Amino acid sequence: MLFVSLIGCKKESPTSTIHQKDTTSIVEKSKPDSSTIKSAQPEIFAFVTELCDSKGYFDAAKYSREELEGTYKVWFQMGGVQLDTPSVFDFDDLQKVRQNKNQILNQLDKDFAAKKKIVENLKVVNVPYWQDIKKLQAKSLHQEYEKKKLQIAAYSDPSIFVNNKFAGNCRNFAKALNSNDDGMIAEWRKLREEMSKRNSDPQRIITEFENHLNSSNWKDYAMIDLITFGWGNCANADIENPQHDEKMNKEFDALFIKIDSECDEP
Repeated sequence: MLFVSLIGCKKESPTSTIHQKDTTSIVEKSKPDSSTIKSAQPEIFAFVTELCDSKGYFDAAKYSREELEGTYKVWFQMGGVQLDTPSVFDFDDLQKVRQNKNQILNQLDKDFAAKKKIVENLKVVNVPYWQDIKKLQAKSLHQEYEKKKLQIAAYSDPSIFVNNKFAGNCRNFAKALNSNDDGMIAEWRKLREEMSKRNSDPQRIITEFENHLNSSNWKDYAMIDLITFGWGNCANADIENPQHDEKMNKEFDALFIKIDSECDEP
């Protein structure tokens, strides 16, 4: 009887061992890998707009925090004018720009080089829309630089506009600035009449023109108007800026799984 009992024990032991190995194998196969865990736990990117403090939940397997930071800058912080130069609206402004032309142009060169480096080094998410926006931002910056460089120089020497390819749609102002007195006055009068139609006090615009025309410094006043309000505004319209519109807002929001926002009343 003892012999039979020992045989029974030996038969059961292998069966128990095999069962344990199978269970371990099943557990190991069901373990999620590290990438699954990572994508299942979104990270948070905090950002601010005019009225809202927001938290965007994003998949770190798709975008890095640095890429989202760069995209946020392109979306929200790089709209509008990027390079600063003195404005010329009156006779005193004109004299200051002429006296300090070289210093202004040197500072413009430095500002452009610094801003260009920022845009070039900016990392944005690797999707076609935002890569194209980054390229357009760089192009816009270069066009703005060319426009402002020409404009500052032209206050001292309007012949710089002659045969210049930039802002080809503004040749009428370039031509007037380099024509005889009658040609300059005709374009100047036309510009002032157009300005008066868009002003809440149209008569003031025309009266101001007549007073400046009768001044001994009429050519300087004509130059201010034809460069600042004529050529300058016309050339601004030719700069290819990224459109910070509803489409751009939607493309930014689409980078996140969800966005939680706390907003003030407008």
